[in-house]
Amino acid sequence: MNADWEERVAAAWATFDDYDEDHGADFRALIDTLVAELPADSPLAFFEQACAWDSTGHSDRAVPLYREALARGLGEESQYKGRRAKIQLSSSLRNIGQAEEGVKLLTPELDAPSDELDDAVRGCLALCLSSLGRDREGLSLVLGALAPHLPRYQRSMANYARLLTDPDA
Repeated sequence: MNADWEERVAAAWATFDDYDEDHGADFRALIDTLVAELPADSPLAFFEQACAWDSTGHSDRAVPLYREALARGLGEESQYKGRRAKIQLSSSLRNIGQAEEGVKLLTPELDAPSDELDDAVRGCLALCLSSLGRDREGLSLVLGALAPHLPRYQRSMANYARLLTDPDA
């Protein structure tokens, strides 16, 4: 889509906190108005609607929309939004009791080209792992993601993260 549309979507999302829990439908209607400008088969349309449902507390409604966005090539249209969709889909899957599927979806993202979403991948994957009783693996991911942001102790935290999943490391 064009830059004007993207700017209007970003502006709509900037108002999200203005909508309380009782007005989620109003926010979704705002997003639906913008989505109506897109071709019916646009992966961006499904992605934005998924985000709106997800952000207003309806993971169950978001899951099929994220899947459709990815199936229609969201990652080819925007690698960044494709990665966001995988992160958010994994989180929604965990919320509806399908954490194992979230782990399967996000694990390959650990080896994807690095970007600003790396820590979000690790955080959501850690939550999925924890939901499956794999807390040590999840904690290892979170500590590994945290280590580079610390003013000191980066090496120690990175080593502790490795030791949580590989005591012989």
